[in-house]
Amino acid sequence: MPRATSERFSRTHQSSVKPGATGRHSKDHDNGESSSSGVRNPIFNTERFGQHILKNPQIAQTIVDKANLRPTDKVLEVGPGTGNLTVRILEKAKHVTAVEMDPRMAAEVTKRVQGKPEQRKLDIIIGDFVKAELPYFDVCISNTPYQISSPLVFRILSHRPLPRVAILMFQREFAQRLVARPGTELWSRLSANVQLYSKVDMIMNVGKNNFRPPPQVESSVVRIAPLDPPPPIKFEEFDGLGRIVFSRKNKTIHASFTAKGVMEMLEKNWRTWCSLQNKTVTEDASIKEIVTRVLDSTGYSDQRAAKMTVDDLLKLLSAFHDEGIHFA
Repeated sequence: MPRATSERFSRTHQSSVKPGATGRHSKDHDNGESSSSGVRNPIFNTERFGQHILKNPQIAQTIVDKANLRPTDKVLEVGPGTGNLTVRILEKAKHVTAVEMDPRMAAEVTKRVQGKPEQRKLDIIIGDFVKAELPYFDVCISNTPYQISSPLVFRILSHRPLPRVAILMFQREFAQRLVARPGTELWSRLSANVQLYSKVDMIMNVGKNNFRPPPQVESSVVRIAPLDPPPPIKFEEFDGLGRIVFSRKNKTIHASFTAKGVMEMLEKNWRTWCSLQNKTVTEDASIKEIVTRVLDSTGYSDQRAAKMTVDDLLKLLSAFHDEGIHFA
């Protein structure tokens, strides 16, 4: 993982802040407006980072409570904003590392703990979370900037050692996709990928009026508990199969494999595998026939990804691997 261009933040913040300023929430990454109402944040011009200040202390407390923090826990917080969640986490955890893109927000968090015992328990990394080198952590809590929702989830699931749990706030539709089940409208490649490696639960919905200024979308909080040990499945392989079958999830699996470019990609991978295994490829070998044979023998040819479970996808992936067909 590349290093972030970031720094540990420790300087004293000199500007004042209005009482009651709290944690940050990012708005919809598809829209560049400051809010649905066009009102600027009275503390900062937050448009640069798409930030929204969480103003409901009860929601902040509930998020922290749902993490079931232990006195020995080291916590990673992504996007602390002005520290509404941070100060509550510090009351219960041994140490907090907060990753914040905006130096002004980092200064506010530092100011809230300056001169207090909690100051020794807090490190702030200023920089891009996606690129940052993450420390060890037991729990992740995040009022997530929407533009890093997916990278955040998969960085948590790929981090070693695995954290015990993550309590994360997302745009509601993204959260609903994380917890979606096969056969429902929002069941997707994202749902399958995340549920392969973790148990995901919806904790609560958070209305847009709990932020200042209010974002254009509603939010939800989810709990992600990584499976430990994780299943011995190479993510790139599972995701590669998912890319094919979920590209047209309501079409049959057979139809998905006939999409443009799919057979060519599979044949290239198959021939590479055969070469590495010192297997001879005959001139009349047909990748199309092999794929059809796998789909027919597993019974998934006429199935649809929209209704296939994670176990179904794993069985199909295993059958392809038995024939030397790989997806990454």
